[in-house]
Amino acid sequence: QVPLVESGGGLVQAGGSLTLSCTASGRIYSSYVMGWFRQAPGKEREFVASIRWGAGTTFYTAPAKGRFTISRVKSENTMYLQMNNLKPEDTAVYYCTGGTNVPPQNHWGQGTQVTVSS
Repeated sequence: QVPLVESGGGLVQAGGSLTLSCTASGRIYSSYVMGWFRQAPGKEREFVASIRWGAGTTFYTAPAKGRFTISRVKSENTMYLQMNNLKPEDTAVYYCTGGTNVPPQNHWGQGTQVTVSS
């Protein structure tokens, strides 16, 4: 089990920006993949983006491309999701995840609420 703790959610106006962070406890292996899912009210959970811990290889799904940037700081054991030009449809609970594959689904954080007002 890899405890994952998210932070950084909140309320922002459409067009604004928000950065989420996720800190993992313990050693993170280079092959480990960390990522973000989100779930809007009444909708299925949706994969957003991922990053491989060692190489930094990133993957984005369509909703995130061009607006979101995933990154990690190894020395902090922390992953970030910079979200720009936010839209009301980005409103969701965002979950930090980790695992061995893309999308990573072995470990989950508790979630952080992001609300984008129009």
